[in-house]
Amino acid sequence: METGSTLEPVTGDQLSDEEVVNRVKAGDTALYEIIMRRYNQRLYRVARAILRDDGEAEDVMQDTYVRAFENLHQFAGKAAFATWLTRIAVNESLGRLKLRHRIDQLEDENETAGASMSLTESASDPESKASVGELTELLERALLALPEPYRAVVMLRDVEEMSTSETAAALDLTEENVKVRLHRGRSMIRNWLIERVGTTSRGAFPFMGERCDRVVAAVFSKINLGNFPQS
Repeated sequence: METGSTLEPVTGDQLSDEEVVNRVKAGDTALYEIIMRRYNQRLYRVARAILRDDGEAEDVMQDTYVRAFENLHQFAGKAAFATWLTRIAVNESLGRLKLRHRIDQLEDENETAGASMSLTESASDPESKASVGELTELLERALLALPEPYRAVVMLRDVEEMSTSETAAALDLTEENVKVRLHRGRSMIRNWLIERVGTTSRGAFPFMGERCDRVVAAVFSKINLGNFPQS
């Protein structure tokens, strides 16, 4: 199907996720770039939180967008599109984790919790020792030292600022489990660290500029625009 040329041109800010999806499904496939640029940061953060590897996180992003594109006809709008897309990224990340046989290692709470404690204890007075940028880096290190079940929840709730219900849907957890894991995760990296860096936490794990362009280009190179799945 050729890209739709009869639809009025719009900017990304003018369209909701659902409107973009409907126009892409109608043939205006170039608008899929809006979705990618809108959610590159979120998908990078969740994949990075689970896999703790930049390269694999970027691969997950590309695979997520391709898979979502190929299955847009299955998106029924029962959940928010952002939740649906994030869930695909979570599943892709967890699948890669299992293939790497690292679940036992990442869930060894005694070892990893000890690592997170040492990170925070080594910075007993962050205001006097670090700039805002260094505090953001410290937050990243502390979050990545958490065991995976807590790491993903803290990343989505405290860094990506998703709601409890959105996080539960994305990670296939109950809201109560999200609250419990969030509480335990915060405790592991010390509540004072989250509180002090909270105002700059959205600057953590950036994914923009050249890296964002690279993902967009790679996804479009993988998508066969002439064979868009029909609903």
